[in-house]
Amino acid sequence: MTEEVTQDRAADAAAVRAFWEPLGLPGLVDVHTHFLPPNIQRAVWAVFDEAGPKIGRPWPIRYRDSHEERLALLRAFGLRAFPTHPYAHKPGVASYLNDWSRDFAATAPEILRSATFYPEPEAEKYVAELVDDGVRIFKIHLQVGEFVADDPILDPVWGVLEDAGTPVTVHAGSGPVGNAFTGPDSVARLLRRFPRLRLFIAHLGAPEYEDFLVLAERYENVHLDTTMVFTDFFDRDGAYPAALVPRLRELRAKVLLGSDFPTIPYPYHHQLEGLARLDLGDDWLRDVCWRNAVRLFGLPAGGS
Repeated sequence: MTEEVTQDRAADAAAVRAFWEPLGLPGLVDVHTHFLPPNIQRAVWAVFDEAGPKIGRPWPIRYRDSHEERLALLRAFGLRAFPTHPYAHKPGVASYLNDWSRDFAATAPEILRSATFYPEPEAEKYVAELVDDGVRIFKIHLQVGEFVADDPILDPVWGVLEDAGTPVTVHAGSGPVGNAFTGPDSVARLLRRFPRLRLFIAHLGAPEYEDFLVLAERYENVHLDTTMVFTDFFDRDGAYPAALVPRLRELRAKVLLGSDFPTIPYPYHHQLEGLARLDLGDDWLRDVCWRNAVRLFGLPAGGS
């Protein structure tokens, strides 16, 4: 890491801490961060670098650092807990990702052990084993994986997860580029059949914001993560509708800080500044950035 990058990272950390320290928080919990096996991480970043049809526009990656450097940076930011969020893009890779994520989670106490699954016959067995083994959160990506949330192969998986109450982050919205598998419809059908599922809707469901907001209002365990929304970069493709913001105030117990670190094209604190600009009050920010995740994951309220 060059001296210039080191200085930038120090400035980023100072700006992040300047956000949460005046709120009297012990730190932050970010429910949408990524740490992937090096070969998979390189492949993911190559897709973003190409700005191809799945990305749609240039997407410079700010935090292209080593795993160790990124862990150190999140600690400098004051993050007390965060996931690795692997996601399977085809059959047969979920177990590889899950094994790597298990081993990586053992290297840092802040990591919320994460896993993924894919519509494949063996998913019921390995998801049940992962839940029993202590996985804290799952992640699926309908656009990348090219499947719908209510694929019949996943019925037994959803049954296991509903009974366990283990959260699943679902990238179902059609941003940044939609396809035949994205949008709210398959998630709505899924919830009609498994209404107790604990889902975290990534990116507030962008761009189908209101449809996913309604699902969070309707179903007790559906939450929304803020990943990349309210940033200048995301707003260029369609800002969160101002008319919906008061409903986010009412849903304050179901909104969670997410960032998509490290694959973001701006400093981490820009996400936090976007939340502050909503002017929903300090208590709303405390819930979104700390209290809600502490409650959901049973984390120490004092941050230790």
